[in-house]
Amino acid sequence: MRPPPSFLAAGAALTFALLGLAATPVAAEPVGDAKNGAAIFKKCASCHAVGREAKNKRGPHLNGVFGRKAASLAGFKYSKAMARAGADGLVWHRDTLENFIESPKAIVSRTNMKFAGLSDPQDRKDLLSFLRQFSDKPANIPESDPTAIPTDPDVDPTILAIQGDPEYGEYLSSECVTCHREDGEDKGIPSITGWPKDDFVKAMHAYKTKARPHPVMRMMAGRLSDEEIAGLAAFFEGVGQEQKN
Repeated sequence: MRPPPSFLAAGAALTFALLGLAATPVAAEPVGDAKNGAAIFKKCASCHAVGREAKNKRGPHLNGVFGRKAASLAGFKYSKAMARAGADGLVWHRDTLENFIESPKAIVSRTNMKFAGLSDPQDRKDLLSFLRQFSDKPANIPESDPTAIPTDPDVDPTILAIQGDPEYGEYLSSECVTCHREDGEDKGIPSITGWPKDDFVKAMHAYKTKARPHPVMRMMAGRLSDEEIAGLAAFFEGVGQEQKN
């Protein structure tokens, strides 16, 4: 039995309405003050440039950074750590940029970027709102790039304060050293020997929260408790100290 024409017409109208809604671009409202972001960018300007005449300096220029794969700008020599991050799938979107600006080493542990990070969330949003102006088509950046407010990437201070048991960490490390060499060699796979404890813990929690992209490391970190991560951090930091001595 066929439905009446009025029902078909209503259904078609609803379908077109839904399709129209889906196709209509949503205007992205900035979450930061670009003018203040320009002032904050002065902290970055010794290494990075933006604008029409921007060129690479000690760091790559930041024109078009939104949506760009890490370590992919032609003509700039990136660190091995940043190149690995790009190979692992790190792409600079609103959330990944904000996480990186907050704590560069939490996202790329051995980055050459000599910047401690911006602790104030609004400063980060202001800076990214400023940088957004130098993307190719800022109005068309996906929602997550200009406007999404990411989950706070901070590691709880109580987690950082956990005193890991290095002997327990050594016991747990058997899986780690199947890929990462305990002697500190980092050809092909980055070394985790000698990492400062806090850097190690932040990195592992970044994998757990999917702030870092490597799928295998996300899986490995996701299986570890806070105490197990602290134990591994204590063990690998201690191994590095022993090697120095």
